[in-house]
Amino acid sequence: MSLILLQFDFPFRGPWGDELAAALRDLAGDIARTPGLRWKIWTENAEEGRAGGIYLFEDAAAAEAYRAMHVARLAALGVAGIRAISFAVNEQLSRIDRAPLD
Repeated sequence: MSLILLQFDFPFRGPWGDELAAALRDLAGDIARTPGLRWKIWTENAEEGRAGGIYLFEDAAAAEAYRAMHVARLAALGVAGIRAISFAVNEQLSRIDRAPLD
């Protein structure tokens, strides 16, 4: 089994920081229950008007299922310009550099 890192990046107008955390707290809880998800890091760049996340999945099937669902969810909200990129994780090298894989 190969861990898969999934990166999302898309245009976003805000809110940012604490306001975003309050607004999306329930969504974060739903995401936490995603099958095959080990963790997510939420990303935001207010200066460039972009947001997204970096996810670690147990396998490619779980990552692909989430990618398809999340792209559809964002598109339904009117978000365009979505970048969703998957990467296989080299666990041996990542562990040397203290990646939180477990």
